[in-house]
This record gives sequence, C-alpha cells and structure tokens, in this order.
Amino acid sequence: MAGEMRYMTDRRAEIRRDPRSLLPGARSMICVGKLYNTEPDNPGPQSNAPPISRYAWGSRDYHDVMRAGLERMVEHLLAIEPFEWKICVDTAPLLERSYARQAGLGWIGKNTCLIHEPLGSWFFLGEVLTSLELAPDVPPPDRCGTCTRCIEACPTQALVPDGDVSSGTNWTLDSRRCISYLTIELRGAIPEDLHPGVGEHVFGCDICQEVCPWNSRAPVTHEAGFARRDHPPLEELAQMSEEEFREYSRGTPLARPKYAGFMRNVEIANRNRNG
Repeated sequence: MAGEMRYMTDRRAEIRRDPRSLLPGARSMICVGKLYNTEPDNPGPQSNAPPISRYAWGSRDYHDVMRAGLERMVEHLLAIEPFEWKICVDTAPLLERSYARQAGLGWIGKNTCLIHEPLGSWFFLGEVLTSLELAPDVPPPDRCGTCTRCIEACPTQALVPDGDVSSGTNWTLDSRRCISYLTIELRGAIPEDLHPGVGEHVFGCDICQEVCPWNSRAPVTHEAGFARRDHPPLEELAQMSEEEFREYSRGTPLARPKYAGFMRNVEIANRNRNG
C-alpha cells in the first residue's frame, strides 16, 4: 500500500531492517519528539486559506530545525564522553515511528500516528544513532481503547483493517487513498474517484489527528520557525506563477510536491469548492 513511494520497498527497505547499516558501531538509539502544534484559529488573512497540513504552516523546514537541535544535544553528550554518532531526521531509512514507540515516546494509534499521553500526536521525530551503551526504555500501553473517530472521519476511507480487528487496534493506512499521500507524494493525476474526498486540501491532511481526543488539549510549540504564517486564499493560489510558488514554498515542506503537483491540488480544490 506504499503507492509510488518506492523508497519504502526498494533496496532501502532492507537497509531499514538494521540501524547498523547506517552506523556499524551503533549500540543505542536516542529518539526525540518536537512539538509543532500551533494555534489553528489565529485571526488574519490565513483564515481564508484552504486546508494545509499543520506541519507546513511555518516558515522553516522541520528537517533543519530538528537537526540543529539534535546537533546541540550531541555536543552536550560529547562533552561528557566521546562516541560515534549519526543524526537521522525523517529522510533516513529508519522505521522511526516504531523505534519511538520502543523508546517510550507513545503508542501507535488507529490512525497510525504515534500518540503521546498527554502531548497528543503533533510532533516530529528525530533520532541519534550512537555507540554508547544506554539502558533501553519500554513501550507505553495502547490507549486508543474503543475509539474509532479517526477511522470514521477519514473522507477517503484510507484507514483499513489489518488482519483481525477484534482487538480494536489492528488498523493500517492505505497510502494510496490518503489525502496526504495524494497531495504531496503522488506524482501525476489523482484518481478521479478520490477527488470528492480530497475536498479543498491543497497540501496534506490532518483530519485523523484533529478528531483524536488525545489532541483536544495538546500544548502548542514555542519554536519560532513553526509559528503560523499567512497563507493565500484559494483564488490567489490558483493564479500563482511558478516563480511565485518557489518564493512562497522556499525553505518549507510546501516545496515537496513541486509547482505542478501543488497546482494540480489547487485545481481539484477549486472544482470541489465551486461544484
């Protein structure tokens, strides 16, 4: 169910099986999470903007912010004891969500996001592979219970049963139906039968996180680079030139689908809005 994300299934899939393929001397992995939640209802021009995934609201790319923070952490640790290390943020072939669970940062919810009690799921993950011998943590218990709000709220039914769901926890994500995949990772046309479910989303989707009870009281970040900036309304995005898009998306996750992919999303959003 990886769709066109071939990096999930090609030779890099084998590399993911063992972190020592990235750092042969690795003995431990330090997993961290960094909040990116910001206030969703700030007044201003952005209130007329189409839905954009919360992690891309800010002015800085989270990869850069996370790496800088992890580098500072490594510097502090090296002052105590020398060791081998390698920083990984999102793009490295690591099953970071699963490792974060093993490190005690949260459980994997029915929406397949890592959920922390009481912080919710609005956070980025990062890792430091290290040759240090550190005592391991343990995974927390699953606290989704019988709640199915994320499954019911998904407009494209992307959360699907994974084997026996009698326990209430065995759900997985069919990325080929996920609005985030369709509007960010997919190259080419979005299947027409999924257009209505995409709605007015032009970059990503947060529905399964927005309806999660564990996010109802999630704290907000104080990271300046994640602070919400103004985003143009849909009608302005539809008139955006390629050069204007490059300026608008520079240094942010919004550059990921490139101009053609972003304008494809805007066109679908416009059709859905205007019937």
